[in-house]
Amino acid sequence: MTGKTSTVSVDDKQVEMAVKPGSIGPSVIDISKLYAQTGMFTYDPGFTSTASCESKITYIDGDQGVLLYRGYPIEQLAEHGDFLETCYLLLYGELPTPTQKADFDYRVTRHTMVHEQMTRFFQGFRRDAHPMAVMVGSVGALSAFYHDSTDISDPHQRMVASMRMIAKMPTLAAMAYKYTIGQPFMYPKNDLDYTSNFLRMCFGVPCEEYKVNPILSRALDRIFILHADHEQNASTSTVRLAGSSGANPFACIAAGIACLWGPAHGGANEAALQMLQEIGTPDRIPMYIAKAKDKNDPFRLMGFGHRVYKNYDPRAKIMQKTTHEVLSELGIKDDPLLDVAVELEQIALKDEYFVEKKLYPNIDFYSGITLKAMGFPTSMFTVLFALARTVGWIAQWSEMIEDPSQKIGRPRQLYVGEPQRDYVPIAQR
Repeated sequence: MTGKTSTVSVDDKQVEMAVKPGSIGPSVIDISKLYAQTGMFTYDPGFTSTASCESKITYIDGDQGVLLYRGYPIEQLAEHGDFLETCYLLLYGELPTPTQKADFDYRVTRHTMVHEQMTRFFQGFRRDAHPMAVMVGSVGALSAFYHDSTDISDPHQRMVASMRMIAKMPTLAAMAYKYTIGQPFMYPKNDLDYTSNFLRMCFGVPCEEYKVNPILSRALDRIFILHADHEQNASTSTVRLAGSSGANPFACIAAGIACLWGPAHGGANEAALQMLQEIGTPDRIPMYIAKAKDKNDPFRLMGFGHRVYKNYDPRAKIMQKTTHEVLSELGIKDDPLLDVAVELEQIALKDEYFVEKKLYPNIDFYSGITLKAMGFPTSMFTVLFALARTVGWIAQWSEMIEDPSQKIGRPRQLYVGEPQRDYVPIAQR
């Protein structure tokens, strides 16, 4: 590679490809004209070496364990800010002034109610429906209730749709939870902050006043910040791909939720908790550690290591502290599952095998423990992930809509099927 171009050799032909630098991180080779100049495509399953877009929103350095939102380290945002401040940052590119923050909080708070007909829409789901199934359906249905903000060519309608989704997602998530447990829906309260309001809608009941625990509210707010965006992951890429066709924003976010539901993506914290349940008691941990080290054993420790972070997940450091704050606040001392988690954490942080392979506890390990301790069933874990990630999806979707270089997504393929052949009449087969 020399200068700002890279030479690609195809057979006896030399093709010059432009090299685009990033503000930080690796540069990319622009192969958009590769097919036109060589008659060949690239082959990259999982898009592990392919940049699908330019973005100014989130930067990850997996080798160094760095995560930046608009240039700000995740550690600083989680320690000093709140979730709505992070939402503003992701949407508008800068941290808000006090006046901007107050105005943003006001607009979000006063969009939290959903159309009253949505309550009847929920009655169409089976009582035992998975909350994520309910979320996919209800978020997709928002376009039927709020069709005055589906014109993506109108900046004002895009803004209104964005605010509506950030505001209404906690209400829909709480409604999905209440529906599955047979309790009445709780209307939002405008005098509560974003996360406290959500906790009340989930755990409050009409017959008595719900008092928000500030330690738990702050912990959940921090979880939302940590999950708000994570660059071009599977669900974000799904939102962008759906949006590239001109689909309305509600449909795009519903597509992202559907993708997030997969156990390899948003369901990872639920899988980590299920693993802890399988282990059962702390005395069984050595046996499972041995199984994890055995290459011939299919068992894998869930909640350890990360596809992107080859070092310690920076979000896990914050979640570790948050988890212990929550456990201390709730005084949980006799929960076998949490005993297993705490013991397994200590072993993994010290065991040479885990340290050498950098299999550190990741955010899914800690968030699953924390959410269970707070009273959320495992079926709600991915719903909370979707709630937090909504702002990231919207920021990425908006950036894509405003990017003049973006086209409708159309991946290529390597065809390995039958070559052309002639049709044979059925009587001759």
